[in-house]
Amino acid sequence: MMNFLQRLGRSLMLPVAVLPAAAILMGIGYWIDPVGWGSENIAAAFLIKAGAAIIDNIPILFAVGVALGMAKNRDGSAALSGLVAFLTVTTLLSAGTVALFQGVDVEAVNPAFGKIANAFVGIISGLVAAQMYNRFSHVKLPDALAFFSGKRLVPIMTAFSMILVSVALYFIWPVVYTGLVGFGESISKLGAFGAGLYGFFNRLLIPTGLHHALNSVFWFDVAGINDIGNFWSGEGEKGVTGMYQAGFFPIMMFGLPAAALAMYHTAKTKRKKQAASLLLAAAFASFFTGVTEPLEFSFMFLAPVLYLVHAALTGISLFIAATFQWTAGFGFSAGLVDFVLSSRLPLANQPYMLLVQGLVFGAIYYAIFRFMIVKLNLATPGREPEEVVDAVSSEPTEGRTPTAPVASGGEYSAMAAMIYEGLGGDQNVTGIESCITRLRVDVKDMDTVNQDRIKQSGVPGVKVVSPNHIQVIVGTNVQFVLDEIEKIRSHRAG
Repeated sequence: MMNFLQRLGRSLMLPVAVLPAAAILMGIGYWIDPVGWGSENIAAAFLIKAGAAIIDNIPILFAVGVALGMAKNRDGSAALSGLVAFLTVTTLLSAGTVALFQGVDVEAVNPAFGKIANAFVGIISGLVAAQMYNRFSHVKLPDALAFFSGKRLVPIMTAFSMILVSVALYFIWPVVYTGLVGFGESISKLGAFGAGLYGFFNRLLIPTGLHHALNSVFWFDVAGINDIGNFWSGEGEKGVTGMYQAGFFPIMMFGLPAAALAMYHTAKTKRKKQAASLLLAAAFASFFTGVTEPLEFSFMFLAPVLYLVHAALTGISLFIAATFQWTAGFGFSAGLVDFVLSSRLPLANQPYMLLVQGLVFGAIYYAIFRFMIVKLNLATPGREPEEVVDAVSSEPTEGRTPTAPVASGGEYSAMAAMIYEGLGGDQNVTGIESCITRLRVDVKDMDTVNQDRIKQSGVPGVKVVSPNHIQVIVGTNVQFVLDEIEKIRSHRAG
């Protein structure tokens, strides 16, 4: 299970990497026009819409990214199938379509179907598409249907599979969503403790998209709370209205950026630069705009225990802020932009104490994350399983002189052919992908693998990980070798 979650986490890195820039664009646009959100300033409108083009479509990006990353071969047909899967389920379960199924007005449809296009459904879509690619990308149909064989069959089977998934979600999703709304209404009567519970479950449910159910109870006028609307309109009780928003500021402005710093400091030396490009940009997005998805999804699946700690600390933060009645509010998210804008509103109560609380939580996040990452050897960004060549394996094998291939297609082609032959070829290789320096290969029978033949290609080393998984250490040119192997596989499949 942990291996699956870490693979899923790595698959999300590609779409996650684009989010910080989009979040910053939206934050700047919102800063320029905090009231009209672009209706009163063309520059603000341009920035907000440019950022929203990415942020509002996170589920689609996840569907494509997960499909591509979880497929045995990173092929465009897998990515296309991820998009097909997402479009199928979100169209079939949209409020308008469900209203058609039920023969009612759209307004009478369960609100759950208005939130079906979420990150969780995007991830599910990507996983289904990847599975369909792994299962059907090499299937040959009878001659009469040969045009639809192989990779063309993948999006077709994906669409059919997502119809079945949609049927299941049609019955399951509204029950779960409605149950969470009821749960939110019950904890809303618990005062500061209820605010803490809300904060905990708000973060815990982010991966499933069901946090929208709780948000609707506390932030909007579903149960009469309407925390956001009342805070900004000045209709409420000072020190109370805003209690379901205020505790997020210490987390988003200080806690998560400190967690990013801890992950950067604990990244492996050779991976620090790569980790910094993602973590520091995501940390700034969290601090400035309050958009936390780039950070949270960067470790959510790679190190689930850290995400559980993050959810617990968020709950504690909301509990503390509500207990002392420190309040601030947000219209976009709990970042610097909204803090500055809301701190002067009539219902803001000692908002600068949230900054003090944030500094404390920043220190707590940094200490806990750094300790747990090192103590538990967690695979946070920059700490994924070692990809560098082992010192022992980099030594010349007896009777052989290691080679350092240059970037020429012919030499890589010969090297790839020799490696693939040593792995057992089509009859033995069930999946192959690359990381930074290694080929990661799934095989049917390890006894079929000829390690000596693989080493004759000039690779520095071979590492057997399990009875059905082997790694071939190639070096930083591994992508070129993988490309040549995929050409061999595609040629034989065709």
